Amino acid sequence: MIRSPRLLVPLVLSAVLTAACTSGDGGPPPASPSPRVTTEHDTAASSPSPPASPDATPTATGSPTAGGAALEPAATPAPAWLGTRELPRRADGYGEIQPTPPDLDPRHIATRDLLPPPNGLTFRSSVRPVPDDVLARSTWHEDCPVPRDELRYVQVSFWGFDARPHTGELLVAAGVAEDMVTVFEQLYEARFPIEEMRVVDASELELPPTGDGNNTTGFVCRPVRGRTSWSQHALGLAVDVNPFHNPYVKDDVVLPELASTYTHREDVRPGMVVAGDVVTTAFADIGWGWGGDWTSPYDPMHFSSDGT
Repeated sequence: MIRSPRLLVPLVLSAVLTAACTSGDGGPPPASPSPRVTTEHDTAASSPSPPASPDATPTATGSPTAGGAALEPAATPAPAWLGTRELPRRADGYGEIQPTPPDLDPRHIATRDLLPPPNGLTFRSSVRPVPDDVLARSTWHEDCPVPRDELRYVQVSFWGFDARPHTGELLVAAGVAEDMVTVFEQLYEARFPIEEMRVVDASELELPPTGDGNNTTGFVCRPVRGRTSWSQHALGLAVDVNPFHNPYVKDDVVLPELASTYTHREDVRPGMVVAGDVVTTAFADIGWGWGGDWTSPYDPMHFSSDGT
């Protein structure tokens, strides 16, 4: 998990702890799974470009998610204040834990495209060496525990809370890149909703806490929370899924700090990760552990290759 930042693009706010659609079909799911389309891109490919229609506001149509819950109510634009309200600092450096704002209870924000969305409903993916421009906007630096040539830049299709397909990006270790494609293909076929999936920018690690990030992400070059040893995220061997819907909890700490409504895990809502669902099953199938199996901390957003 990473600390919540201000938005990189107006209306898509998410920076996480460790966080307009321009095309797509909001109708019911296909009768049978769509085939995967894997494309290899030139390593000089550019970083995310803004959407063609930044003011478009898609709405959900009730398409089912993995657990059978409809995407209701309709997805909404990000609140204008998202990512801008700095929380008072606690003595431990975290932001003050505050009640979840009504605008985010429940949270069902429409995705704003930072990469061109897939053409049609077919799942699409690509795996390639990390382009220079992507590396430059990431948290990677020479002192990170993984060399740049051992990372891969992965793009995959995902369903937003707007019931439309989008394109996300991850940095992960080369040895698990194809596994990530397999995992997110399963989430896509189940229409599990994800709000945002993008590479974390280095500047986000220094931003003050806003407690409202929700970025699904992989590689982040940082130590384990509260320790000096490297996190599995710093090795490209961990992924956080919908952090706001699946907050980290330890004692009186909730991260993101405004996500307390989602600490009530018995009330399963779209975007939440629960035992036995498509998300935990997909990661278990590749041998990864889940932070939702921990007691303290309890970290249901977190998946890692060694279970830590």
